[in-house]
Amino acid sequence: MKSIKVLGTGCPKCNKMAECAEEAAKELGIEYELKKITDIAEITSHGVMMTPALVVDGQVKIVGKVPSIDELKKLIA
Repeated sequence: MKSIKVLGTGCPKCNKMAECAEEAAKELGIEYELKKITDIAEITSHGVMMTPALVVDGQVKIVGKVPSIDELKKLIA
C-alpha cells in the first residue's frame, strides 16, 4: 500500500493537491492511504519550506506547486 501525504496548511492550492493526488492514485488503481498534514512542525520535519508538497512512501516528490494529474501519476507510481 502506498503512503501518500499532502503537506500544507489548508490553502486552496493544498486542497487542490490533495484532490489531484487522490484522483491520480484512483486512476492508477493502486491501494493507497492519503493523509493531509497541516501541522507546521510535521511539515518542516520533512525538510519542506514551501507548500503544497507531496510525500510518497516517505520521500518528498514535489514542493511548491500543484502538478497535473498525469505528473502526479508518475510521482506516485
